[in-house]
Amino acid sequence: MKIRAKIVSVILPVIIVSIVLVGINSYLLASAGINRLAHEFLGFKVAELEKYSVSQYQMLIDNNIADSPEYIQATHGSIEVYASSIIRSDSEIILAFDESGSPQMYTSRVQINSREKQKLAEIFAERPTGLIEPNLDGITYVAKGFYFEPFDWYIMAAEQRDVFFQDTQQIALRTIYLLAGALLIGTLLIIFFASRITKPLNTIVGTMKEIITSNDLSKQVAVEYKDETGTLAHTFNIMVGELDKAYREIIHFARDAAIAEQKEKKVRQIFQKYVPQELIDRFFAHPESMLVGDEREVSILFSDIRSFTTISENMQPSDLVNQLNSYFGIMVEIITNRDGIVDKYIGDAIMAIFGAPVRHENDAMQSLMAGLEMSEAVDAFNVKQAEMGRPAFRTGIGINYGVVTVGNIGAEKKMDYTVIGDTVNLASRLEGLTKEYQQQLIISESLQELVADEVPTRLLDTVAVKGKARGINIYTAKRSIDEPTAKAWEQHHKAMDAYYARDFDQAIRMFKSVLHILPEDFTAKSMIERCEDFKQTPPPADWTGVKIMKTK
Repeated sequence: MKIRAKIVSVILPVIIVSIVLVGINSYLLASAGINRLAHEFLGFKVAELEKYSVSQYQMLIDNNIADSPEYIQATHGSIEVYASSIIRSDSEIILAFDESGSPQMYTSRVQINSREKQKLAEIFAERPTGLIEPNLDGITYVAKGFYFEPFDWYIMAAEQRDVFFQDTQQIALRTIYLLAGALLIGTLLIIFFASRITKPLNTIVGTMKEIITSNDLSKQVAVEYKDETGTLAHTFNIMVGELDKAYREIIHFARDAAIAEQKEKKVRQIFQKYVPQELIDRFFAHPESMLVGDEREVSILFSDIRSFTTISENMQPSDLVNQLNSYFGIMVEIITNRDGIVDKYIGDAIMAIFGAPVRHENDAMQSLMAGLEMSEAVDAFNVKQAEMGRPAFRTGIGINYGVVTVGNIGAEKKMDYTVIGDTVNLASRLEGLTKEYQQQLIISESLQELVADEVPTRLLDTVAVKGKARGINIYTAKRSIDEPTAKAWEQHHKAMDAYYARDFDQAIRMFKSVLHILPEDFTAKSMIERCEDFKQTPPPADWTGVKIMKTK
C-alpha cells in the first residue's frame, strides 16, 4: 500500500466517523423534536375531544335527560360534529367504536375488514392511553385515544403513519445527502493534501526505479529538501555507492549458489526414488545428524501379499511388474498421506515407519488408519483386477508400536536409513500371523492401548511369537462396526475372559453365542476347537493362556 493510501486510510475513517456521528446526532435531535410535537398535538386533540364529550354528557345529566335516546343520539351527533371541526387534513380520522370493534362514530367513512375489526376489539379491551398503530381500510395509522364510559366507546384520533412521520423521513433523507456530500468533499481534500505531502517521496521512488531498470548504480537521487526526505535521498546515494563496490562479489556468490542449487536438485531427484523425501530434507538441513543413532517410539507397519509366489508363477514378468507397481503406488500414497514413510520394499512386502525421521502428532493412530485404509484399498484394487481377468491380491498387515533404534545402518560404502529392534521384529511376526488367524490386520497390545478409545478393537489371542518366551495380546481393528458386530465382539471378550480363567465350558457357550450373531466368524470357531481340546487334554497348572508359535 502506498504512503498516500495509508495517509488516506488513517485520516478518512476519523473524518467519516466524526461526520456520521454529527449527522446521526442532528437527525436524532430533529426527529425527536418533530415526533414530540406531533405526539403532543395528537394528544392535545384527544384531550380536547375528551373534554368536549364529558361536557356534552354532563349537560344531559344536569337537565335530567341522560336516559332519553333522542337526546343521547343528538349528543352523539354533537360529538361527531366537534370531532370533524378539529380535523385538519384528509389523512386524519377520529373514530369511536364499541367492544366488538364496530364503528359508532367517525369523521370520515372507512371500510374495516374482519381482521381490522378484531384488532379494534382488542384495543377496546386493553383501553390503551399511549400511542397505538391500528390498521384501517388497509392503511396503518398512528393513533391515541381514551375510553368514554357513558357511551361505552373507545374514541381515538388517528393520523396516517406515513403522514405522521413524513417530516422525520425527509430529515433522514436530507441528512443522508448532506453526509454523502461531506464525505465526498472530505475524501477529495484528503487525497489532494496527501498527494502534496508524498510528492517528494514519489520523486525518490522514481529515481530508484530507473536505477533498478537500467542496473546503473552510478545514478544518484537529487537531494531537494532539507528534511527527512532529503536525509533519505542522501542515505540512498551512500547505499548505492556501497552496492556498486559489492556488485562483483554478489554476482560471484550468486553464480556459485545457482550451481550448488542445481547439484542439490539433481541429488534430490535421484534419491527420491530410493530415500523418503523427509529424510532427504533432514539430510540437507542437518547432514551431521544423519550419522548419529537415535532411540524413539514409533509405529512399524509390515504389509505382505499372501501366496505371491503362486501368483507370480502364472503371470508374465512384465504384467507382474506392472500390477505390482500399481499396487505399491496405491499403498505408498496411503502411507505418505498418513505421515508415514516407506522404509523398504522386501520383495512384495512393504515396511513403513510412522514417527521417524520426523515425529508427528498421534503417529500411533495414523499408522492404524493407514493399515485400515490399505485393507480397504486392496479390496477396491481387487475389483479392478477381477474386471481385467487378473488374480486378486490377498494381503496381511501387522502393526506394532514401541521403542526402536533409528539411524543409518550399514557399512561406509552402503548405508540405509532404517529402524532396528524387537519392535520391528514383532511387527513382522504380527504380519505373519494374519494368515493363521485369517485377518487382514493384526496389531500389538501396545498399539491397541493407544487407539482403543478411537476405533473398535477385538482381542484375538495371547501368543508368544517365534523366538520369544513372553506372550502378548494381539488384536484386530475396524474403522467402525455395526450394532450386531459390536454385540458379538463384546460377547467374544467375555468368552476370552472365561477361556483365560480355564472355564472352557462357559467359554464354549459364549463363543457359540458369537457364532449365533456372526455365523462365519473364524476366530470364534477356532477358539471353540481349542477349548474342546483343552477339555479333553487340560493345560498344565502354570498355563496362562499363551499360545507358543513355532513358525514365523
